[in-house]
Amino acid sequence: MSLKHAVLAALLEGEASGYDLAKIFDVSVANFWAATPQQLYRELDKLAEAGLITARVVQQERRPNKRMFSLTEPGMRDLAAYTSTPPRPSAVRDELMVQVQACDEGDTTAVRGFVAQRMEAARAKLARYDRLREWMLAGRDEETYLNEAERVGPYLTLMRGRFFEEENLRWGEHALTVLDRRATARSAAPAPAPSEAAEAAAPRG
Repeated sequence: MSLKHAVLAALLEGEASGYDLAKIFDVSVANFWAATPQQLYRELDKLAEAGLITARVVQQERRPNKRMFSLTEPGMRDLAAYTSTPPRPSAVRDELMVQVQACDEGDTTAVRGFVAQRMEAARAKLARYDRLREWMLAGRDEETYLNEAERVGPYLTLMRGRFFEEENLRWGEHALTVLDRRATARSAAPAPAPSEAAEAAAPRG
């Protein structure tokens, strides 16, 4: 997926400034697409030049003027056409998984700490997603909300983010249990006798 269509989809929420879009990406889009503010502003300029969005300048007295962006009819048609295009398979590149793969020959204690950090990040994201979910539901149960809401896409992507972080927590708990169990077993294992240690260290012909 290109950033282009992620921005167009975000503008379905209504007119927004570049700052507003950066907040949307940070809060509600980050679970499936990441972009820096600089990337967003560059993409907004491209989309405006292509006629897929329109920009108007809002005069502000005590702050710099800001541009507000909204979808155009061509932008809506482009986004609608995009939804009928088969998505490319997702590609996973997770540095932590490489470290876990090699932990038996490396610093297992450090890797354990990285797993714990990943779990803390997952908990923080879950808390943020839960706050956003409560705001969306506005006191309604899920079934009522889904029956009444004009759009369900934002809710479904939010829940995908929640399920992903819940899985991160489940995997992290399992990984820590395995690593801790192995560390305990190794520390409890008797040290080899001097003759055995010397024999193990001796070169073999």
